[in-house]
Amino acid sequence: MRLSEIARHIGAQLDGEDLEITGIAPIAEAHPGQLTFIANPKYAPLIKTTRASAVIVAEDFAPAPMALLRTPHPYFAFAKALELFYSEPQPEPGIHPTALIHPSAQLGAHVTIGAYTVVAANCQIGDHVTIYPHCVIYPNVRIGAHTVIHSQVTIRENTTIGAHVIIHNGARIGTDGFGYARDPDGRWYKIPQAGRVVIGDWVEIGANTTIDRAAMGDTVIAPYVKIDNLVQIGHGCKVGENSLLCAQVGLAGSTEVGRNVMLAGQVGAAGHLRIGDNVIATAQTGIPSSVEADRVVSGYPAMDNALWRRASVLFARLPDMYRLLRDMKKRLEHLERLHASSE
Repeated sequence: MRLSEIARHIGAQLDGEDLEITGIAPIAEAHPGQLTFIANPKYAPLIKTTRASAVIVAEDFAPAPMALLRTPHPYFAFAKALELFYSEPQPEPGIHPTALIHPSAQLGAHVTIGAYTVVAANCQIGDHVTIYPHCVIYPNVRIGAHTVIHSQVTIRENTTIGAHVIIHNGARIGTDGFGYARDPDGRWYKIPQAGRVVIGDWVEIGANTTIDRAAMGDTVIAPYVKIDNLVQIGHGCKVGENSLLCAQVGLAGSTEVGRNVMLAGQVGAAGHLRIGDNVIATAQTGIPSSVEADRVVSGYPAMDNALWRRASVLFARLPDMYRLLRDMKKRLEHLERLHASSE
């Protein structure tokens, strides 16, 4: 494919020769004939050593000895370019003979269902839905058009899933929330989990992620939310539109996450709190109480990121500071003894 064709597809400006490109590779591994990209400025020095024939770069990137595709958004442009050279393998279309489809289930046009998948009573499966082998769809589930469900996914009863959703291997959607009450003898008594999980359009859910339903009401994942692998979303949580939850994030029950929130790896929220719109929580942040909109927080308990960075520097120096204080205390005590003996 010519660079000029790639430039049109990704909305970039070609700076240099209109070469033939055969593939895309990381900048340190690319060979002649391949395209690469620089989105993070710290990788800019690699432009001097890469063997790539062309590089996707920012609009203000310095001139280079190879062809450049200049764009305001190089990482997004890389994603668009990759679409031209890679397409996911597609399963064999149609319903596999080993799949078990309840007679009351309603299937749309051009639905693909893989081997040993079970679709229970009263399910509604939209047009062009793909369900890979060994999935289990409980009764009364609704799945929107063009959704893809990979193998080993379980979707519990009464769940509603929008259109163009991707659910990766081993995810569990609509499992029982963790709800118990003490009986008169002090033992834990299970509270029936009669709520639903509702997932909006264009959501992506990573492998082995769990989204619980509540005793009452809905657990809601709004449109365009992206959820990484191994995330736990507790009963009754609400995750706002276009938010991003990275690996091993844990939301305790009834946490409300606003729009455009980014929770980095292993962030934990205590539950029954609100995280405001546009909040960024850096990796391993612990959130015990609500966070106002537009903040960047870190550490435990969550605090302003700038304060946390200063505190982290001081924490590493605490042993030296302690020794200094101890020595100062000893010298002060020695001076006090000398003063007392001279009186």
